[in-house]
Amino acid sequence: MKNETRRLRTVKTAHIMITVENDQSPIRASRLGFSSFATFPSLSDKVIPSQFPAMAEASRIFHSTLIPTLSLQLSKPCYNSHVYPSLSLKKAPRPVQCSVSTSETKSTSSNATQEVPWGCDIDSLENAEALQKWLSNSGLPPQKMAIDKVAVGERGLVALKNIRKGEKLLFVPPSLFITADSEWSSPEAGLVLKQYSVPDWPLLATYLISEASAQKSSRWCNYISALPRQPYSLLYWTRAELDRYLEASQIRQRAIERVTDVIGTYNDLRLRIFSKYPDIFPEEVFNMETFRWSFGILFSRLVRLPSMDGKVALVPWADMLNHSCEVETFLDYDKSSQGVVFTTDRAYQPGEQVFISYGKKSNGELLLSYGFVPKEGANPSDSVELPLSLKKSDKCYKEKLEALRKHGLSTSQCYPIQITGWPLELMAYAYLAVSPPSMSKQFDEIAAAASNKSTIKKDLRYPDIEEKALQFILDSCESSISKYSKFLQVSGSMDLDVTTPKQLNRRVFLKQLAVDLCTSEQRILFRAQYILRRRLRDMRSGELRALRIFDGLRNIFK
Repeated sequence: MKNETRRLRTVKTAHIMITVENDQSPIRASRLGFSSFATFPSLSDKVIPSQFPAMAEASRIFHSTLIPTLSLQLSKPCYNSHVYPSLSLKKAPRPVQCSVSTSETKSTSSNATQEVPWGCDIDSLENAEALQKWLSNSGLPPQKMAIDKVAVGERGLVALKNIRKGEKLLFVPPSLFITADSEWSSPEAGLVLKQYSVPDWPLLATYLISEASAQKSSRWCNYISALPRQPYSLLYWTRAELDRYLEASQIRQRAIERVTDVIGTYNDLRLRIFSKYPDIFPEEVFNMETFRWSFGILFSRLVRLPSMDGKVALVPWADMLNHSCEVETFLDYDKSSQGVVFTTDRAYQPGEQVFISYGKKSNGELLLSYGFVPKEGANPSDSVELPLSLKKSDKCYKEKLEALRKHGLSTSQCYPIQITGWPLELMAYAYLAVSPPSMSKQFDEIAAAASNKSTIKKDLRYPDIEEKALQFILDSCESSISKYSKFLQVSGSMDLDVTTPKQLNRRVFLKQLAVDLCTSEQRILFRAQYILRRRLRDMRSGELRALRIFDGLRNIFK
């Protein structure tokens, strides 16, 4: 199996990255609800700079990922639909809304993070044997795989014997799932959180910390001991590192939002619950660092199981499987065997690492959620977000802004571009941006087509302004390309400004991930740039030929 990620093997102490956007969709476009992609024409007769193999457009929604289908809507009320029993209080407390508080965001995210006192190094096998023994004693059937050090992902599951294509593996029983309904070692903590109707994500994050702090008195002790002490997560990047290394990519803003959401959720829990029950939730245990750890674990390991009505769960053993862009098999609950399984879509020899898919995600999403970037050209679901904005100098700026807001959009929007094309909504936004005052009656229709929330026909065509719309997209594309080029040019000479080998290894690791991401995203933009230039050239040459024909006919009849 080819390496799917570029890891600097010397960097074993790197404090890295990622949180994931929880969805079941193959690409950013589908996750946002875009209707479909306008595909690029075949370029088999052309050779362009930095050309790479055409990648098939993802059309099937992937039914399972290692993250939930809903992104963390922590800035809004996000209550569980499940009604929990009330504690014996005279008045039920106000539900936790998980509102984002930014008062401590800057100071918290800029300081060096401390490791939690549980877990192990991310590439360590010290607790693997104890984990496997505990799982076997707890109901896990005999396995054809074992945990081992691997080239892709530090640790992974490796085949112990020949595994056939189409074979079902794992069979992890529900008794080994960690869910929102799991029993607490500290029952009082669980009752308090349920009384406040805390949503699944913050509840599970708190549960992990509570069980980890219980140490050997928790039934999950062996599992937690085998979890990474510091997950690969963008939650562990400082704001300065995000600004420095991801300045060209739109993933930077999503990472900042993710960090802000997690900090806001912790602050909300601390102010509304933890401070009121200090004996149950002592600050030395339930603090920002332990929540950074628990959310990092959830973002990279939580599974949504379609066959269990979308229940989210941590599934020990199954979460040791690493991702490959070359496979499509995914985790789900199998009702016949009553366990979490996956079906192999290729054969494995003894000693080979066994892979699943975390979903059809872009390289940026994989970095955001799991802390790695697939090797160049390996990810057929890769995409880059292209920012588009209305110009304030537009004579109809206010009218267009009103139309956009009516359909849940703003003056600045990001749309995904793939190797094969872009969503129809992007073209609609471009039409709106260049439409003249004479089209004011159509602003609402065009804005609706630019929104993923609308069911209106998306494939709008306005031949009179199509050239301007394509030029608008090209200008935005070339503006983004210049940002990537600038970063990639200076990345080789970046002053790492560190004083210890540990810091140096970490900075080199982060920079390499950023370079890999920016290179992959820039390649997609180069492809789009070429397509747009060719389309515009063909349109303009066609217009020129038409004018010449018209002039010739006019001269004949003079």
